[in-house]
Amino acid sequence: MAKQVAIFASGSGSNAENIIKHFENNPDVNIKLVLCNKKDAYVLTRAKNLGIPSIVFSKKEMEEGEVLTILRKEQIDFIVLAGFLLKVPAELVAAYPDRIVNIHPALLPNYGGKGMYGMKVHEAVVAAGERESGITIHYVNEFFDSGTIIFQARCEVLPTDTPEDVAQKVHKLEYAHFPQVIESVLNKLA
Repeated sequence: MAKQVAIFASGSGSNAENIIKHFENNPDVNIKLVLCNKKDAYVLTRAKNLGIPSIVFSKKEMEEGEVLTILRKEQIDFIVLAGFLLKVPAELVAAYPDRIVNIHPALLPNYGGKGMYGMKVHEAVVAAGERESGITIHYVNEFFDSGTIIFQARCEVLPTDTPEDVAQKVHKLEYAHFPQVIESVLNKLA
């Protein structure tokens, strides 16, 4: 039976679209739902264009367990955070132990935690004079960016790189690796 996957996203949704396309011909994985906490996020348009149902919810609804109720009703087996900016409540983490993965646009444990997302991460990497950055794919626990690391990939940061240059390099790593790592994790699930 195909594993039922939900993708959580807060913004543009380019990673979500990449993941959906990666699995569209895989009979063992069904991207069933996109969940979003912003009603005007472009990820909702992407989901609609790809024929994936989406649900918009508030932070309050997530904290009060309504999102968990939806996931159970839809029989979701696995959750992917793809540019999702809210902290996942402990109740949701407990309901999906080692079944929620996130991608972070830096080499954790560096440049992670509350408030470190998107361009803020790349700006911090450049400001610190780092010589490399990359991505980290990790399991989600009740703390920001601190779950067990599954995979990391690195890219060079040149002294002349702007935060936008670093963002481009990191996006390439995200698109190349995130769907494959998700597939690998799903293949290990019972």
